[in-house]
Amino acid sequence: MALRILLIICLKNVKLMMINKYKKIVIKIGSSSIVNPTSKKINSKWMIKLCKDIKKYHKDKNIIIVCSGAIALGSTFIKNKNLRKLEDKQAAASVGQIELAHQWRQHLKKHRINIAQVLITLEDSEVRRRYLNARKTINTLLQNKVIPVINENDTVATEEIRYGDNDRLAARVAQMIDADLLVLLSDVDGFYDKNPNKNKDAKKINKIFQINKSIEKMANTQTSSLGSGGMVTKIAAAKICMNNGCDTIITHSEKTLPLSSISKDNSSIFFANKNPSSSRKQWLLNHLHSSGFIRIDEGALKAVKNNKSLLPAGITEVGGNFNRGDVISIYFSKKEKIAIGISAYDINEAKKIIGKKSKEIPNILGYEGRDEIIHKDDLVKII
Repeated sequence: MALRILLIICLKNVKLMMINKYKKIVIKIGSSSIVNPTSKKINSKWMIKLCKDIKKYHKDKNIIIVCSGAIALGSTFIKNKNLRKLEDKQAAASVGQIELAHQWRQHLKKHRINIAQVLITLEDSEVRRRYLNARKTINTLLQNKVIPVINENDTVATEEIRYGDNDRLAARVAQMIDADLLVLLSDVDGFYDKNPNKNKDAKKINKIFQINKSIEKMANTQTSSLGSGGMVTKIAAAKICMNNGCDTIITHSEKTLPLSSISKDNSSIFFANKNPSSSRKQWLLNHLHSSGFIRIDEGALKAVKNNKSLLPAGITEVGGNFNRGDVISIYFSKKEKIAIGISAYDINEAKKIIGKKSKEIPNILGYEGRDEIIHKDDLVKII
């Protein structure tokens, strides 16, 4: 009997060890977990379980919640139930955000935990100044033991400049605040080599140390039952986190205690790279929107591969509508994207100095500019 009790205690400790070592945890919650798909109302029973679990970790850890469900909650107040138009979705989101924040406040207030609502757009993570400001705000909330409840600001975001899914939003938040763990609460208990709903022989991969083309191909076969994400966006989120020194866990949300019950048997963990790049280069690497592009010759390609700055002499074409300080993509061939970087010149200036030597820039532009179009410190290779 004593041996059995000891074994149970050890098994519980193994589960707790899965997240006990982490200090700053981002929890991403999908629509299918928090909103009943039939009634379009909050899944209160599940939320009570999660908040009870959050209380366990709140004292010793920093918890950040990225929560979907605003559009689903607000849809009952919109006459056009299809929500095909952007304005209908935005109207539903504006109603649902209030209800979502209210529910989080009511449930966590019972545990004497305060929350703050933080709405983020893609531009908040793409524009460096806004990115740093958002990071400072969230970290200040954490220092005061207030849990940030974060969602994309669907009310003002347009189709062209939005994340579109909260998996990648959660990953960018994790990157922004230097979190060491992202937990993706999903409708599956991990990452499989094929869709487990369609293939009985599907095998779960418990540990992933690198996301390669094979892993990405496996993800393409799997979709989520609700929401805009799926396994493809979860893998994209894990990739962002891994490059930033943050582990990622994919696990099923429908457990008695969604966090404490995480174990190697009911989850998949993506281990972070041991030597992540600088925060500035990570911000660049995970950029989702580019303002333009430049195409380069073989000599410039060699310079990029050798971690050198990109000079105008090696540029063959520019395109887009970028200003000085914007992030642009760098191509070698028509389709081969090799790097991303911050331009030292706007599109009109760049067109004038294509293929020119750096010493010619002052005469062409009429002022003393930088020798390089993209400095090596503002450039990240993706090849």
